[in-house]
Amino acid sequence: PLDEATLHLAIRKDGSDDESSSHPLIPVASNAVTIESIPDRANVYIMHGPSQTVEEIAAEQKEALEKAKAEKANTVACQHFGCKNRFPKGGPYPECSFHKSPPVFHETAKFWSCCPNKKAYDWEEFQSIPGCCTGTCTDVKEEQKQFLGGCDLREQAGGEAQLKSIDDFNKAQEDGSDAAPVLERLRNVMEEIGVENELFDQVIDGMKKDMNGGGGDSSEAPLDAIATELGKKLKEAMKSIAADQLRIK
Repeated sequence: PLDEATLHLAIRKDGSDDESSSHPLIPVASNAVTIESIPDRANVYIMHGPSQTVEEIAAEQKEALEKAKAEKANTVACQHFGCKNRFPKGGPYPECSFHKSPPVFHETAKFWSCCPNKKAYDWEEFQSIPGCCTGTCTDVKEEQKQFLGGCDLREQAGGEAQLKSIDDFNKAQEDGSDAAPVLERLRNVMEEIGVENELFDQVIDGMKKDMNGGGGDSSEAPLDAIATELGKKLKEAMKSIAADQLRIK
C-alpha cells in the first residue's frame, strides 16, 4: 500500500502538460489551498518523497536564491553568445559551446544570426538551440551589437539605403531649432521602453521625406515641424488606446 508520509503531489509549471525541461514539476505544499495551487484541469502527479509545507518550500527557495547570488558574486559569465557557463574570476576557463554571431529578435521570431534556419518562437525554445561552435570560455566582451533587429536584417540584405540618425539630422540643422534636443530625448526614452533607435530614425526619416514632397534632401525639413507632426501622431495613438480601454466589450 502507498504511504502518504513518503509521497507528495506535483504539477507542471504554469499547469502545462508539456513534459519538456521548460515546464518542470513543481511540488504542491501539504498545507496549500488546493484551488489556489492547482490550476483547473491540470495534471497532478504523485511523486516519491515526503511533502513539504508552504513555509518549508519558501525557506528552501530562499536558500537556493542566496546560494545563486553568492555564486554569481564570485564568478563571471562567459561572453560568448549563447554560452551559459559561469566560472571563477580569472579562470580556470572551461570549454563551451556557443554561437559566433549575435541573436536576432524580429517580430515573434528568435534565432541566432549564424544559424538562421533554426528559429524559435518562445524564450525557452530559443535558449535550447545548441551552439554552432566549440571553444574555451572567455570573460572578454567583443565590441559589437549584442542583438539584431529587423532594421539590421534589411541593412545586411542591402534592401534599403542607410537611414540618417537623429544625431546626423541634428548636425545638419543650422537654424538652432529647439526641437532637436526634444527629439533626441524622446529617442532615448522610446529606446528605454522597447522602441529601437533604428525604428525611431526610420519614422523620422519618412516624415522628413513626406514634408519634402517625397524627394530632395530630407535634412531641409525643419525640426520644429517634424516634432509637431510626431506629437500629433503620438497623441492620436494614445487616444486610440484610451478609447479601446473604455470600450464596452
